[in-house]
Amino acid sequence: MKNFVNLRGAKSHINIVLSLVLVVFSFASCKGQSGMLSLAPGQPVAPPAATVTAGVGTQNSYADLVSRVSPAVVTIRSTERSRAAQQYPFMDDPNFREFFGDRMPQQPPQRVQGVGSGVIVNSDGYILTNHHVVDGALEIRVELTDKRTFTAKLVGSDQPSDLAVLKIDAQNLPTLSLGDSDKVRVGDVVLAVGNPLGIGQTVTSGIVSAKGRATGLSDGSFEDFLQTDAAINRGNSGGALVNTSGELVGINSQILSPSGGNIGIGFAIPSNMAKAVMDQLMKTGKVRRGMLGVTIQSVDADLASSLNLPTAKGAIVTSVAPSGPAEKAGLKRGDVITSVNSQPIADTNGLRNLVASMSPGTNATLAVMRSGHEQNFQVALAELPERPKTEGDASDSEDTGGNAKFGLTLQPLTADSASKFGLDASDQGLFVSRVDQAGAAANAGIRQGDLIQEVNQRPVRTFNDFSAAIQQSGTRPALLLVKRRTQIIYVTLRPGS
Repeated sequence: MKNFVNLRGAKSHINIVLSLVLVVFSFASCKGQSGMLSLAPGQPVAPPAATVTAGVGTQNSYADLVSRVSPAVVTIRSTERSRAAQQYPFMDDPNFREFFGDRMPQQPPQRVQGVGSGVIVNSDGYILTNHHVVDGALEIRVELTDKRTFTAKLVGSDQPSDLAVLKIDAQNLPTLSLGDSDKVRVGDVVLAVGNPLGIGQTVTSGIVSAKGRATGLSDGSFEDFLQTDAAINRGNSGGALVNTSGELVGINSQILSPSGGNIGIGFAIPSNMAKAVMDQLMKTGKVRRGMLGVTIQSVDADLASSLNLPTAKGAIVTSVAPSGPAEKAGLKRGDVITSVNSQPIADTNGLRNLVASMSPGTNATLAVMRSGHEQNFQVALAELPERPKTEGDASDSEDTGGNAKFGLTLQPLTADSASKFGLDASDQGLFVSRVDQAGAAANAGIRQGDLIQEVNQRPVRTFNDFSAAIQQSGTRPALLLVKRRTQIIYVTLRPGS
């Protein structure tokens, strides 16, 4: 037993020694490899790997950046008058007042406080914010990060872009320089700075999730949002969205949320749009925009196929305003605008924003696809009225018929139908009196009350006109021009779709 124990001890000792030898050998080998890489004759010492600072998780801190940009972001407190509901609404009855007099107390009108954010863009006290932050305000107060508070004057406000400019009586203020939002890429790191929910200045980080978004949540006229997942909440409106160079690339404006709180879908007005609006507001207090004088619709895959277009891009003209710039230049319904001044047009939103960014009277060159051929038109832009009007078209009716193949019933337009569905009694075309919700017409978006005015760019007055024009489509979707109340749109109709 004793010998056995000693043998075990000897083996254990040998194993420990061997393990130490292996560890030393392994360490020496790694060290030797390291020495070979760094000290080989004729080879320069490899510099340390560059630190990547643009990606999430690769930079230890944004503290230096935040300390540089945060003094230029302010809190805006607005005061609005809001009449509270009457406790005793019957006090408006003169007979009741005669009997009881004025002894019944009435709750006086109250003032509502709103909180938002803003960005100092000029050292002399000009501040950029959202229109909705100051809309209807009786008083506007601006709080700086150094605790100073100023009463602000509204220089100008623009509802279509949701932007406003304020002025405070202060000099030598810290500012944010405006970056080029066109150069922003999806995936770029951004910081959102503002005063969410009134808790005080807060910084959140994220990336640019998308560009060119149109939400329709605001006035809806001119939207070209940067989308970000940086946390944005109420009170962040008007605050800064900055890149990692400390440049202002967006003015935080909206969130999309079923709960009213941040879920990672926020929107900022790009700095290039903000600058164009801001410059005009600072100079004149209002914004003037160019107008083409057309109603338009984005080109989808079916429209592109119907019109023999190479790609589903551009904006198709659905109506032309009489005596407007487009009509004077020779544009027609069915033309597809593909570029303006050599800038490609992806959809209606892009065309609307680009034209609106130009001054009235500007001469613009439009590239247009007409009947499969590209043509150029020179257009002198008019001035967009403050409230854009929906331009309709006019025409009338005739025959009757139905088509089970497409799941719709057509008939002449009567005065009663026109009145009921918001059409003009003088409109021409075929009235859609019924739509089978399981049919091709419903799938195409055709509704009861629509007036089909053209099929494949041919006017239709009778059911025979409709059938003949449809047959010419062959296997391609048919292109229908439809009037829906005052709106003119194109839809594509596929048999059995």
